[in-house]
Amino acid sequence: MKLKIGYLISFILIRIIGIFSKINKGQVLFLSETRNELGGNLEKMNEIVSAEKYNKKYYLKDKTKLKITIKDKIKMYKLISTSEYILLDDFCTVISFMRLKKNQQVIQLWHGPGAYKKFGLSRQDKNPGKLKRFLTHRNYTNAIVTSEDVRWCYAEGFGMPKEKVLATGYPRTDIFFDNKYIEKTKKELYKKYPDFKNKKVITFAPTYRGVSLNKSYYDYDKLDLDKIYKELHNEYIFIVKLHPGLKNSPEKEKFEKDLKKHSDFYYDLTSYRDINDILLITDVLITDYSSVIFDYLLVNKPIVYFTYDLDKYENDRGVYYPFNDYIYGEISKNTSELIKAIKKENMMYDQREKFNNKFMSACDGNSTKKTYEAFFK
Repeated sequence: MKLKIGYLISFILIRIIGIFSKINKGQVLFLSETRNELGGNLEKMNEIVSAEKYNKKYYLKDKTKLKITIKDKIKMYKLISTSEYILLDDFCTVISFMRLKKNQQVIQLWHGPGAYKKFGLSRQDKNPGKLKRFLTHRNYTNAIVTSEDVRWCYAEGFGMPKEKVLATGYPRTDIFFDNKYIEKTKKELYKKYPDFKNKKVITFAPTYRGVSLNKSYYDYDKLDLDKIYKELHNEYIFIVKLHPGLKNSPEKEKFEKDLKKHSDFYYDLTSYRDINDILLITDVLITDYSSVIFDYLLVNKPIVYFTYDLDKYENDRGVYYPFNDYIYGEISKNTSELIKAIKKENMMYDQREKFNNKFMSACDGNSTKKTYEAFFK
């Protein structure tokens, strides 16, 4: 009941503010309720949108960590109601409540490339109800994706016409084609973590389990950390980069203590801001159902899938394509298989090419430029 009242107040406020506000031509709003600073696609678009040509505004607050006051909300609603362009890369409830003005553009840049886990209206069987449908991804005028083949997934998830979903590629993937950025990032990481330069780097980046972040979990006991250390520590070091939804789980506290037993091998970089920077120094990636598989393809290094719960996960969460369509590396379901797969470093070139054509073909190092030209020229 309290949640519904909050939604009602937000709905009334944005509508009233919208009535008494006029669009400021050339005003561009960079909007997020999930981050406190620019990052990802928003950051890259901020770099290319000229402050000389456009009036750039920002509202960046992580509502899961900060207390959002009425004053904050009114500020956000005024910015939304007066901006000609609204750029966002995640779900923002109040966008669903607003009444779009003539010539106003709401461009969903999203954050996860490819099309893996179902989201939005594609998950109505998991989240039925009129209120949920009303709250989910409304009022986008356009969205971007990383290939032609996945446009239908986003059109379905966002409940919008397919022709409004453009395969420009994701601006943030341009870094994988930028040699200067790659060298600069590697230099900074090696300076901070000298051990990374002398051994092969394994990065462990799983996603959370559970139907929502509020109920997220991961079965850390499936990893035998002592065995992994014994078999691999001479040749490798092991970076842990967990999904943000797993940061504060009680199980993670025990996991962190176990990692510290071998502090010369295990490095917990869960709090490191951008996983894509870590991918640039990664020699083998371990993941499962995370969208990191799409970014990592552009690194062109071996990947291992640690999917101990595949059948259950597919049933609970739902994915857009059969799991085999997402595979371009070895699959493992226990620690012994995982260690063998890491040592094998199988590149599976044919699968990589198919994966790229299906999911990442629009990411070519020019995605920022293509996205800008699609909406600002």
